[in-house]
Amino acid sequence: MMAVIIKTPEEIEKMRELGRLVAEALDYIGQFIKPGITTNEIDKLVYNYHTEIQGGYPAPLNYGNPPYPKSCCTSVNHVICHGIPDDKPLKNGDIVNIDLTIKKDGFHGDSSRMFAVGTISPQAKRLIDITHQSMMAGIAAVKPGATLGDIGYACQQVAENAGYSVVQEFCGHGIGRGFHEEPQILHYGRKGQGMVLEPGMIFTIEPMINQGKRHLRILADGWTVVTKDRSLSAQWEHEVLVTETGCEILTISPASGKP
Repeated sequence: MMAVIIKTPEEIEKMRELGRLVAEALDYIGQFIKPGITTNEIDKLVYNYHTEIQGGYPAPLNYGNPPYPKSCCTSVNHVICHGIPDDKPLKNGDIVNIDLTIKKDGFHGDSSRMFAVGTISPQAKRLIDITHQSMMAGIAAVKPGATLGDIGYACQQVAENAGYSVVQEFCGHGIGRGFHEEPQILHYGRKGQGMVLEPGMIFTIEPMINQGKRHLRILADGWTVVTKDRSLSAQWEHEVLVTETGCEILTISPASGKP
């Protein structure tokens, strides 16, 4: 296992900048999420914004094996994560997770948000809200001396107490000069177990919560992950810095000021 990289004050400043950039990009994209737009059109907007406005590059593009073919992930309805943008228009009542990662000056900024397309059902809204609460509970557990298990336990309690299930095969991750660094951040677990948190760690917390069972399947494209029972799934993602006294969210929306 690779060692966790404790960030220097200079690296933390760069990560604050990259966190702000990715949050600004999500603020920008949010205005276009309406019935009729295709996820390919969203993807083009993301590419142009990252490269032309922000002076960076979309880290997902050509990442991994097989190479990821687009600039962002757009996970609609029962897609858990890694949904590949296509030409299918979004329709009224859909929910979509937009997951962006910008790379600039050798550093990464990574965040995702849920968006409602037009008017969504109360059930879909509740899933989105509880998933956000799950993420925020995980973030609230972050402080020096806490453990990775504390984060996972906090996320899991919120989701399961609301009657939902937590995806276990995908997790949060350390981030910095690398897109995916150690440690892995599970969104389920036991209090007091796992690695102890130290100031200077930066990682994502990004619970994937299903309305039905937690089981999934990966489509033939090698990327798209869907719920096996085709129930709705939601996800939120923030980047968190462990500070001397607690934590700092690096990807808060500049437009709303809210996490």
